[in-house]
Amino acid sequence: MYDLIGDIHGYATELKALLTKMDYQEIGGVWQHPQRKAIFLGDFVDRGPEQLETVIIARRMVEEGHALAVMGNHEFNAVAWATNDPEAPGEYLRRHTDKNLNQHKEFLTQVREQGCEVYHNLIEWFKTLPVYLDLPEFRVVHACWHPEHLAVIAKYTDAESRLLPEAWEKASRKGTEAYEAIETLLKGLEIPLPGDHHFFDEYKNKQTNIRTEWWQQGELTYRDLAMVPGDAIDRIPHEPVASHILPGYDGLKPVFVGHYWLKGEPAPLTDHIACLDYSVAKGAGGKLCAYRFHGCKKINPANFVWVSA
Repeated sequence: MYDLIGDIHGYATELKALLTKMDYQEIGGVWQHPQRKAIFLGDFVDRGPEQLETVIIARRMVEEGHALAVMGNHEFNAVAWATNDPEAPGEYLRRHTDKNLNQHKEFLTQVREQGCEVYHNLIEWFKTLPVYLDLPEFRVVHACWHPEHLAVIAKYTDAESRLLPEAWEKASRKGTEAYEAIETLLKGLEIPLPGDHHFFDEYKNKQTNIRTEWWQQGELTYRDLAMVPGDAIDRIPHEPVASHILPGYDGLKPVFVGHYWLKGEPAPLTDHIACLDYSVAKGAGGKLCAYRFHGCKKINPANFVWVSA
């Protein structure tokens, strides 16, 4: 059986506390359980104070057969930040702008203090992480299970759902099908607002797209689906969203995601969908959350376990 663990963001102390709570032990430098295996949902890095230790714990577990892991958008961004853009000499696939640097500088500071070899070694490991897992019992993806985009990304991944070496450029290039697929699978489904509707995000930037609660089904409006700051929700119209925009979910088996910075007590999103990101990196009130999978086809609220930040 498996224990699925949400976004860690460099909080190794909380990770060790959560593993201990689930009866994992560190033996020979590797955290492990005699009967169970962990699955990490991505976003190991950025924000927290113990990023190198976090990656080392997860990587050793994966390499020693005690865990599986998928790629988060922060691992994808880290690779793109470190990869030269072949179409723009001197540039990188993820531009080194002030905005991008602010999101990534804590990782760069902590890891580069250990030397370039350590940094590049971590980047190479991030490249080995699959975009998603489709196991017999359940599915795992960092942000959104979207069959259409999964079919697209299959053209750019190997048999283990890892991005091919030649696919990184296309997946980082806005306007390509690979880019749109990765954006949705790792960052969530965004849709444009109708007409001239817009809102301002927490950084006072004007936004004309909304990130959606893609797991919802039925007749819904833009406001029903919008994941926006609380003071912006009144700017989102109550106009209906076309039914084909949402991916739906077949419910054949559970699917687990991270990414969404949820608050409060962990609980299912639907009978078959659970988010395990409960904002450990936001301090007081944040949690590092896991789900102990025991084989049930529906998400059981009793199977969530967490430690506070």
